[in-house]
Amino acid sequence: MNNIQAGSAVVSDTMLTGNQESTPVDGQGNDEKATADGDAGAAASVAASQQAQPQEEERYCWVCFATEEDDKVAPWVQPCNCRGATKWVHQSCLKRWIDEKQKGNPYKSISCPQCQTRYIIILPSMGSFAFLLERLDIIAKQLSPGMAAGAIVCSIYWSAITFGAVTVLQTTGFERGLSMMEQAEPIALLLCLPTIPVLLVIGRMFRWEDIVLRFLQNRQFDVRKYPVISLMLPVSNEPSPRYPEPYPSSTITTSEPLSVTRIFCGALLLPTVSTVVGKILFKSIKNDLHRTLLGGFVFVAVKGVLKIYFHQKKHNRAKQRQILDYTPENVRKYTLRTQPPEGQHQHGQQASQLDRNRADLVEGTG
Repeated sequence: MNNIQAGSAVVSDTMLTGNQESTPVDGQGNDEKATADGDAGAAASVAASQQAQPQEEERYCWVCFATEEDDKVAPWVQPCNCRGATKWVHQSCLKRWIDEKQKGNPYKSISCPQCQTRYIIILPSMGSFAFLLERLDIIAKQLSPGMAAGAIVCSIYWSAITFGAVTVLQTTGFERGLSMMEQAEPIALLLCLPTIPVLLVIGRMFRWEDIVLRFLQNRQFDVRKYPVISLMLPVSNEPSPRYPEPYPSSTITTSEPLSVTRIFCGALLLPTVSTVVGKILFKSIKNDLHRTLLGGFVFVAVKGVLKIYFHQKKHNRAKQRQILDYTPENVRKYTLRTQPPEGQHQHGQQASQLDRNRADLVEGTG
């Protein structure tokens, strides 16, 4: 009996010992599981950060197209509302680009060329004295174009006054012209003298010769009614052909295009030429003004008649021109006269080739 009680006591002690030993083992398993879960979460967060980090570091400058790997020291800036690849730019590249746009004016506002966002540009203070010098420099730059234009206009005005005064002295005589200007009011001189070169230029722009040429070249004009004109000018007495005419006169331009330099020089030289012609042809006339006016009239008339004659000759030549067939005979007769040696050799080869082709064609038809 006593032995049975002792065995049960030993069994119970053994079971208690097993329970006590099994309890730490279960706690240790839970700790290991929690550690594994923490490690997995940390690995997932690291992987997510590694995936997000390359997206943030993908930068390239839209000015120089360099990436962050090309220059890891250069500072970057996001100056506008652009998104994506164009939102980043180097500070130094953006400063150079802004300098090109501002063109020396640091207060000029600059905007993004893509999203039109105005850049926020901060200028450090240079001091009150330097700021005053800067404002004076800006004012000088703004006033310089107007002052230059005013100087040019004044120079032209006083040059016109001088030319008008010289023209008056030249056409009316020195003594008479000087007395006239001394007796005149200063305001009248300041207003009238500059108009002399202006009137000369305007008169030079009126080309009366073209009106006469158009009259002579008109198909309705019958020159046989005016035999004197046919003796003086190269006008054909043949009747004008009816429509359709082989050489339409509407396609022939004989008038010269307007040349500003030629008009200007001709207008300014007209008083001098008129004075010289008047002194040569009209010595008997004592009045200098009358002599100069007659000399100018004769010069303009003779010059116009010569111009009409020359352009009428050109008109007749243009009406009588012909375009020949491209044959070996015409090539040898006309083209080779005006061609250089190399061109003559080439045209000679072409003409010989045409002769051979024509001979072959004749033989084939025969």
